[in-house]
Amino acid sequence: MPTKSMPNKTILIQKLEGIGIITLNRPEVLNALSLELMEELEGSIDTLESSNDVACIIITGSGNKAFSAGADIHEMKSMDPKELEMAQHIRYRVHWRIASCKKPIIGAINGLCYGGATVLATSLDFLIGCEKSTFRFLAVSYGQINATWTLPLLIGLPKAKEILYTGRTVSANEAKEIGLLNHLVAPEQLLDKAIDVATSIANNYSVSVQGIKNLISENIGSNWKDMWLSEFDARKGKYKNLSPKESFKNFPGRKEN
Repeated sequence: MPTKSMPNKTILIQKLEGIGIITLNRPEVLNALSLELMEELEGSIDTLESSNDVACIIITGSGNKAFSAGADIHEMKSMDPKELEMAQHIRYRVHWRIASCKKPIIGAINGLCYGGATVLATSLDFLIGCEKSTFRFLAVSYGQINATWTLPLLIGLPKAKEILYTGRTVSANEAKEIGLLNHLVAPEQLLDKAIDVATSIANNYSVSVQGIKNLISENIGSNWKDMWLSEFDARKGKYKNLSPKESFKNFPGRKEN
């Protein structure tokens, strides 16, 4: 069973055999992303990233309606221009912190994912959803711009342009079809599926997993040869390979006649 740790006001944090589970916990407002929640989320990522007993992270939402409805509009409407500018800076900082976490982060999208929550979701390594998962990239509806640096990498330019230009609803089935969701399962199976995939990741050599994530991220926009060279250099340096004796220590030896 997961063990609880780290008291927070707006999120829950649990650990389960190599996995850290973060739950956005404002169900009364569809897990809206207040500044307090964003800062607690950033702190939880810092903590789980530095925890030796966590190799993979899952982020989900509490309740059965929403992963998150996006930014807390009521909070934003109460802010003056200087406070709004500060809030935008905090949100961008947290999204980048999450995207650049050295450990893999899986999104378990348990319900609607709208507005600013879509930026959070597409900042993660990949997403698992259920029939209740729906997405709306709503920035254009509110005179804003976001997700231009995340969504195209997940689903390609033409489809990302359509979704960002229109702000229309993307159903769970379409999200799976276009690659926004890696897996689509029944709602009651969602967290179990996320834990199953996270466990498969956590059981692997963490230096290799983190090295792959880092190389993929750092090489975005690079030419193919530079990508090859980055991997070649990394295998000798920062992410040096295990020796064959270490890698294949459980491999059956050859029997001599």
